[in-house]
Amino acid sequence: MEKLKLLFYGFRHGHIYGLYEKAKAKEYIDIVACLEEHEETRKLVAHKLGIDFNTDSYDEWLTRDIDAVAIGGKYGERGAAIIKALKAGKHVIADKPICNNMEELEEISRLSREKGLKVACMLDLRYMPVAVTAKKLFESGRMGQIRNVSFEGQHCIDYANRPSWYFEENMHGGTINDLAIHGIDLLQHIAGLEIEHVDAVKTWNSFAHKNPDFLDCAYVMARCKNGERVLADTSYSAPSQVFSMPTYWNFKFWCEKGLVTFCYNDKEVTVYEDGKSGPIYLAGEEVTVDWLDDFMAEIRNDQNGFTESVFRSTKKALQLQQIANQI
Repeated sequence: MEKLKLLFYGFRHGHIYGLYEKAKAKEYIDIVACLEEHEETRKLVAHKLGIDFNTDSYDEWLTRDIDAVAIGGKYGERGAAIIKALKAGKHVIADKPICNNMEELEEISRLSREKGLKVACMLDLRYMPVAVTAKKLFESGRMGQIRNVSFEGQHCIDYANRPSWYFEENMHGGTINDLAIHGIDLLQHIAGLEIEHVDAVKTWNSFAHKNPDFLDCAYVMARCKNGERVLADTSYSAPSQVFSMPTYWNFKFWCEKGLVTFCYNDKEVTVYEDGKSGPIYLAGEEVTVDWLDDFMAEIRNDQNGFTESVFRSTKKALQLQQIANQI
């Protein structure tokens, strides 16, 4: 395969804009067409990104000579779109979440494994320079065993810009599945921490005042395999300047030999090491690959590491969401 022939299907969430721009810049990708069934979104994105949308149907395109599909539709419609693509023999890369229920995830993972197809996801926190540095620090053993982890991932409800479909029945799928998956994936990726037992989980409505049934806040308390405790707040509780705030993806790893902490906007990992008089600052490492590069490498080398990690993180987020929904 000289170039990956990539079809874009769905532009209902702004995250897919970043995937489109990245794909345009990759020499190994040929964007064959872009599809969007919602007229208003089509007009908006055409103006914003300069896209000429194709009018043929998704089903028609799945019968053609394409290698993969990039999916960015409504959350509640992504699972079915991914299953269709896999049944047609196409690899998939999608924004998170890839689906909203366990039945869809089981079918997606089954088809992927049976057909040898890859499913990637835009889990971008693992590519932060500070995350790369922290991963190497944990792998070195310098800080000893991680005992407790806390992370925050607050977002803004932002009624002015938030897609209206978020508040449609069965479209959003829950705040844990939408937001917490990023933190769950990062813990797994940089520290090998996978949640095994849930102590407490709670979702409730606090800031989405126009939609009292939309549970915009989420707390999780859980345990990992070796007893590490995790406390997380991933809520739509932040003001509009959320992206410049230290609570926008802020991680603290309490280890045997000190504290390791960083947030999304940091250029350095801050380490408070036992026996040292002050903080130590470790520069974030230059990131040379992104999720598209890993997706392409997985296809070319017929590997499954990225795909399986997406399934693990998605499964855990869905399990936590399912528990919260039952309370």
